[in-house]
Amino acid sequence: MRTFDYDLVTLGAGSGGVRATRLAGGYGARAAVIEKSRVGGTCVMRGCVPKKLLVYGAHFADEFEDALGYGWRFDMPPEVDWGRLIERKDAELNRLETVYRRILRENHVELIEGAGRLADPHTIEVDGRTITAEKILIATGGWPSMPEIPGIEHVITSNEALDLAELPKRLVIVGGGYIAVEFAGIFNAVGVEITTIIRGANILRGFDEDVRTCLAAELEKKGIRIRREAVVRSIEPANEGYTLRLDHGDFIAADQVLYATGRSPNTAGIGLEAAGVELNQVGAVVVDVDSRSSVENIFAIGDCTDRVNLTPVAIAEGRAFAETFFNGNPMRMDYGNIPSAVFSQPPVGSVGLSEAAARRLGPVDVYVSRFRPMKHTLSGRDEMAMMKLVVSRETDKVLGCHMVGSDAPEIVQGIAIALKCGATKAQFDATVGIHPTAAEEFVTMRDRRPDPEECDQA
Repeated sequence: MRTFDYDLVTLGAGSGGVRATRLAGGYGARAAVIEKSRVGGTCVMRGCVPKKLLVYGAHFADEFEDALGYGWRFDMPPEVDWGRLIERKDAELNRLETVYRRILRENHVELIEGAGRLADPHTIEVDGRTITAEKILIATGGWPSMPEIPGIEHVITSNEALDLAELPKRLVIVGGGYIAVEFAGIFNAVGVEITTIIRGANILRGFDEDVRTCLAAELEKKGIRIRREAVVRSIEPANEGYTLRLDHGDFIAADQVLYATGRSPNTAGIGLEAAGVELNQVGAVVVDVDSRSSVENIFAIGDCTDRVNLTPVAIAEGRAFAETFFNGNPMRMDYGNIPSAVFSQPPVGSVGLSEAAARRLGPVDVYVSRFRPMKHTLSGRDEMAMMKLVVSRETDKVLGCHMVGSDAPEIVQGIAIALKCGATKAQFDATVGIHPTAAEEFVTMRDRRPDPEECDQA
């Protein structure tokens, strides 16, 4: 029998790769993880964590303003020290990287720092070093993707936006997904003039339509300009900043341009094709229900598979892989009712099916509540919250839950448990609400929104 240097070698020390490898190491496997950048991956170093810290920092702008309505007074208007915020954010990332390194060490996982590339199905080359493994796990995540247009070399992506040393006066954000609207909220709150350019008629493609409409209205109330159904054709340096030429002949001036037009699987240049691993049309590793690729001993998890691109999903996939192949405990990822959030301002929380997706499966009843949060009765802020339930008319089962408003992600996380358990609208109605909260609205909605077909017949 062939002997290998390791039982498992993982390419990528992000959240999913670290979870899978440290579990395997803890179960006794000879394990190593290869990483060419910082340990922690996209979420910890270039995504969820630093972005959420900036969201927290930016949100103080609203808190200071709202405090006036509650009797607080300030001698001088508060202002943000952006450099200090970035410094504090970086310090926390350094702390987290230290934690991740310790976790690997404590689980007997060797961290190999360098760029790994497959030479064959069992061999990896890392900066001149050759190692072999019985099983290889690809966990290389995703990377920002941008169109090939003149001047694209002048833009920044979400990676660089997290490290801006100074705030621009005018920022154009190209894209309307969750990354785009989150950065729009952050920079708008700290005083940057924001214009968002989107191809379609509304932001957050793929989310429930009421969520999209509600959030767009709230962003525009805050002064964020949304240029709909527009495409950037070129970006040219100007005397001060850049000039963007749009497809309709319009021009927009900016001091900085941020592209947030999506992410692609980070699979190029690591030898997958040479090893016989099948990739799909967008470069994602094609895997089966056990995360196994077209090569028997090579597996893949997380964003590089382009299944559900969320950090907790990658972590769960990593756990299922380790339990199945290194602990004798077969486990498969369940992709049903995965909750998600957009840390916009106000934030979004969502779990289950959108109204449109649910209607494709059968008749539904829809319950929607729009209201001014209690906090703003004194703050005076013109901000609305929206909460929505999508219910199967045949089974009374709650198929989808969506919210725009303060604490939406925290509230929807709890609702996700109910949907995972198959809760019905009757069970929601039988639940006593906590008063006074926004969350109680989910158990007090009684008025069904008229069905579009019923309106047509009327």
